[in-house]
Amino acid sequence: MAMMESLGDVLKRMPSGRDALKQADSMLQKLLADPLVEKLRAKHPELDVDTIRLNLNRVYQHVKEYRACTNCPGLDNCPNDFEGHYTMLSCETIAGQVQLDDRRVPCKKLLARQRENQIRGRIRSFYVDERALEQGYSAEEILFNDTERLEAAGQVMEYIGRTKESGLQKQGLLLSGSFGTGKTFLMCYMLHELAKEGYTGAIVYMPDFVEDLKALMHEPGKLKETVDLMKDTDLLVFDDMGAENLNPWVRDHVLGAILNYRMNRKPTFYTSNYDMDMLEQHFSFTNKEGEELHKGRRLMDRVRPFVDTVVVTGHNKRGGRG
Repeated sequence: MAMMESLGDVLKRMPSGRDALKQADSMLQKLLADPLVEKLRAKHPELDVDTIRLNLNRVYQHVKEYRACTNCPGLDNCPNDFEGHYTMLSCETIAGQVQLDDRRVPCKKLLARQRENQIRGRIRSFYVDERALEQGYSAEEILFNDTERLEAAGQVMEYIGRTKESGLQKQGLLLSGSFGTGKTFLMCYMLHELAKEGYTGAIVYMPDFVEDLKALMHEPGKLKETVDLMKDTDLLVFDDMGAENLNPWVRDHVLGAILNYRMNRKPTFYTSNYDMDMLEQHFSFTNKEGEELHKGRRLMDRVRPFVDTVVVTGHNKRGGRG
């Protein structure tokens, strides 16, 4: 019986096969001369020409994708077959035979995006513009965008540092200041920085939230889920406190329950155009029951001892960031 011909012998006798062999040989010579392949062979001296010839497609894919990463056009325009990944080669000798293996490896940009998405996923926003949480932050921007805000920004950054160093604090912050001075921005920065450390957070825009709560009165399941989230999250920010149209039920049964649970457990934060005394007046007056000093003071007893006040001054930055 005649010995079976090798695939190479068969291809040599076929015109199209001869062309394919020429192309393969041309690709092999180009790859052997490529600095990336030279680097690969220096790392794996056992990688001989025959092994490369048998794995032309893998080696070519490695070179093509590595080069695309070197001149990266950005993750959204990634030209590689598997977006955000490149082909990594490894070499091992099994039973005296050299084998080349490939695997898909995520690039640094994909890992950075995944980490950022993970960080954002730790922060829940109730009616606060998502752009405030999605845009990046830098310490320089926080500190030097407005020198009048410098002291307040420094206090927030000191709080962040203290939490990173010694863990979740029981004391929160009240950021008090006039309209548009960047109070929300500073709180979003804090949530973002501490989400990097693994802390969860929520930021609640009070005027919209209070209106929504009135509808949730008739959906006890949703109401409980919302209140439980606010009780349990590591960092809770009530944004624009004092601007909401408060009613007795929201004050006593929702805010009161949340704050009663969190005090001495987890920090709560507030941004407001009001100071402490003005907030107490706000909580003591509702549109249905008039003056209710006792109930207003009772709620403030769950706020005042558990926050340090940070006065935020500066220019009105509404229309831009802040």
